[in-house]
Amino acid sequence: MADEDSKALNYVHETVLKKRKNNEEWAVKRRAQLAARKHRNEESLKLAIKRPEQFVKEYRGKELDLVRMKHRLKKRKSKPENFDSKLLFVIRIHGSQDMHPETRIILNRLRLRHVFEGVFIKVNQVTSKLLLSAEPFITYGYPNLKSVKDLVYKKGCGRIGKQRAPLTDNNLIEQALGKHNIICLEDIVHEIATVGSHFKDVNNFLWPFKLKKPENINLKKKPYRSGGDTGNRGSDINEFISKLN
Repeated sequence: MADEDSKALNYVHETVLKKRKNNEEWAVKRRAQLAARKHRNEESLKLAIKRPEQFVKEYRGKELDLVRMKHRLKKRKSKPENFDSKLLFVIRIHGSQDMHPETRIILNRLRLRHVFEGVFIKVNQVTSKLLLSAEPFITYGYPNLKSVKDLVYKKGCGRIGKQRAPLTDNNLIEQALGKHNIICLEDIVHEIATVGSHFKDVNNFLWPFKLKKPENINLKKKPYRSGGDTGNRGSDINEFISKLN
């Protein structure tokens, strides 16, 4: 009797099976339709024709970016900027609109390939020139110990091979930086904050920090000292970091 009951329980009516099959076929067909629609939309975007005035506007914007960059560099030779700290935290705050290809190359050198990514920088003649060249697209300043600690502990990721790995295990740090006697998060914080002798090794190990976009804030492409958002913020960068962390 038990065997007969179990067989009865396992039995599925033929109409139910047909309905399941129809649902599965419909789901497959629907996925194919959505994929085809996505493909058509992508092709339409590729074939979208820009008006001549759009090309002219984009070209002028990029050329203006290059002209202003050269003007800033020329001005710097006559009056170089003095930094109050050897350590800077740099954040990219603008996209590629009106960006000259040379500026894009500079941002790539700074490892700022995406908006709202941040990196630590050691101040020297080379880095100060790079910062000035890309100034309309970045903001920077002097991070205090609390900001360094918050960034490393909350957002810190390391470069393991070519992969981005969250710093949740000190073993990863020891494997990558143990030869420099850096074996934990606290060692990384200390090396960055003090701009130690192994700053370059530690900084190259750290993946650029992915920060959150601030809500209801329209960032202006104008120097911070003139009421905008780009360029050197000094110690005010710490307040800005707290909004993005």
